[in-house]
Amino acid sequence: MKDTPRYWEDYEIGQRFPLGSTGFTEQEIVDFARRYDPQEFHIDREAAGRSMFGGIIASGWHIAAKMMRLFVDNYVDHRTALGSPGLDELRWLKPVRPGDTLTGWVECAAKVPSKSKPTMGVIHERWTVTNQKDEVVMTTRGINMVRRRPR
Repeated sequence: MKDTPRYWEDYEIGQRFPLGSTGFTEQEIVDFARRYDPQEFHIDREAAGRSMFGGIIASGWHIAAKMMRLFVDNYVDHRTALGSPGLDELRWLKPVRPGDTLTGWVECAAKVPSKSKPTMGVIHERWTVTNQKDEVVMTTRGINMVRRRPR
């Protein structure tokens, strides 16, 4: 985290922020899926091999959860972040397989001052997640509420 807080006014449309990278192991994929998304192509190697994916793939929710962790660790300024009312869109575009490494970016797509809360602004973001082959595997459009610079 940088020394000075990042307020709503500090975000520029088109500005990109790196989230970092994270890898996926087969055991991690299976463990997550057994708990949260127990479809056979996430948890059973033989069944996954017969599926349209040809092998074990990560749950999209697993990908989103790991990207959220990178988002919180490497992007969110905990001094000014006020939470999020949600996502507008979430797309899983390519399967993520054991051994893949994903890298994420967040871009400030738009920003709007809050009409009802003058101490807050809203940032509309585009997330892009690529694998080690530079293929886009996930995109999302999110909304974050951020504290405005004190006057």
